[in-house]
Amino acid sequence: MTAAIVAARNGLKVVVAEKEPVFGGTTALSGGYLWVPNNPVSRAAGVDDSKDAALAYIRHEAGNQFDSARAEAFLDSGPAMIDFMEENTHVRFEASPAFSDYHPDAPGGTAGGRSILVKPAKASILGDDIAKLRPPRKELTLFGLAIGSGKELWHFYRAFKRPESFLYVSRRLAKFGLDRAFTGRSQLLTNGNALAARLHRSARDLGVEVMLESPVKSLVRDGSGTVTGAVVLTRQGLRQVVARNGVVLACGGFPQDVSRRQTLYKHPSAEGEHVSAASPGNTGDGLRMAEAIGAATLMDYPNAAAWAPTSLVPRPDGTKGPFPHFIDRGKPGVIAVGRNGRRFVNESNSYHDFIQGLEAATPAGEPAEAFLICDHRTIRSYGLGHVKPAPMPLGPSIRSGYLVRGETLSDLARNAGIDPSAFEATVTKFNQDVPTGVDTEFARGSTAYNRFHGDPEVKPNPCLAPIANGPFYAIRVIPGSIGTFAGIRTDHHTRVLNDAGEIVHGLYAVGNDMASVLGGNYSGGGITLGPGMTFGFIAGLHASGART
Repeated sequence: MTAAIVAARNGLKVVVAEKEPVFGGTTALSGGYLWVPNNPVSRAAGVDDSKDAALAYIRHEAGNQFDSARAEAFLDSGPAMIDFMEENTHVRFEASPAFSDYHPDAPGGTAGGRSILVKPAKASILGDDIAKLRPPRKELTLFGLAIGSGKELWHFYRAFKRPESFLYVSRRLAKFGLDRAFTGRSQLLTNGNALAARLHRSARDLGVEVMLESPVKSLVRDGSGTVTGAVVLTRQGLRQVVARNGVVLACGGFPQDVSRRQTLYKHPSAEGEHVSAASPGNTGDGLRMAEAIGAATLMDYPNAAAWAPTSLVPRPDGTKGPFPHFIDRGKPGVIAVGRNGRRFVNESNSYHDFIQGLEAATPAGEPAEAFLICDHRTIRSYGLGHVKPAPMPLGPSIRSGYLVRGETLSDLARNAGIDPSAFEATVTKFNQDVPTGVDTEFARGSTAYNRFHGDPEVKPNPCLAPIANGPFYAIRVIPGSIGTFAGIRTDHHTRVLNDAGEIVHGLYAVGNDMASVLGGNYSGGGITLGPGMTFGFIAGLHASGART
């Protein structure tokens, strides 16, 4: 959508072919954060950053996959993209100065400001097109209400602790109830839903044609090998679209491509197949079409995808929905153990790092799985996974089997299938560390990112609280993903390259179709949307003949 907006703003006629009956893709399901170093929104909020520091951080994160030309292009164009969006479109952002890089202590890392959040939007921004916007993932909502990232989330955590939060939440729920009664959905869009809506409205205002239920079936080339268009299966049948200035592939990578996942993903799944919270239509179409005309793909990244510990929420129809655990692991009083009853990772590290720790601790050939553990006081204060904090009841989740309960630690271990003696020893050791504020096993709470998802009211370490007040609870998690990092090889203009490093003229790749500029690592919140929109901006400028 960013590529389309920029190209249209520079005078091109643009068509967006969307495979699914709704628009928004995985963006609409996301938290709506963008990772854009040295961005103007954070600078205006007083955040100090620099291109040199960000380049050092990307070099550290990408390791052997570091591509200096693409990294420079990203850092040069990211701030310009933010300025362009705020000056020329309906897209608006807000700073998040305390949201740290995921590895803030690494060379060039920062304690906050590189991740920015899209502002909420009224559903009326879309008019009748609101029915075509992909709704938030049900498992991540409260009765269908998508709670905004940032300040709003903390109001919901503290609704029964602070009068101002109780008032805020009461008003929010009352308004949501009225919206559902009269319109069937919330009229305030938050997170990735707000970003998708703002982008769609901006594209529509510029005359971009968005064709839903219109998958691209193949690319069209002329005698010289230049891509000159695409064949699209529309509701009226096959249609050949002639693209004089280029075709941009932005099909969301391959998170739902079973065959490619089985080739690239290292961990066997306890469910028989990997689970991804990404859009169901992201089945690798862009990569297959590019490969079919000789494009190169980078498949040797150390991490082919963005990992997240994921629990499976039973649904009324008998299916299960994925719940990626982004923030609950960081709350004080929550730990993770394997079936052997032992901790294996700093639970407050990023979701991507959590799964790498789980894989490293899992014996070869065995399925990777773990359990998030807490006591009654913690689950009532913060919830856990799909289980909401008080006053929401625990009973439905216990009866469905999603939440395992035990009156004592040994009871919980037996009910969950965890080694009881090792588990009790693990909890005892953890509880002994809590009063000192120092996690002697994994240094939990030692980084700005750890502390961001803790509770600042808990002292001396916002990430540590005892597991002592029964009954006790466990939720089983497995490796899941929220997107892919491996992808199509491109240059710094996002032009697709072949195996010889030559340009495939007329073809661009952006978003998760493009091999990640971070080389298969996860640097901070919004590492897909930030580079995705930045390189979309670059592609739109290059295709229209403007300069990046």
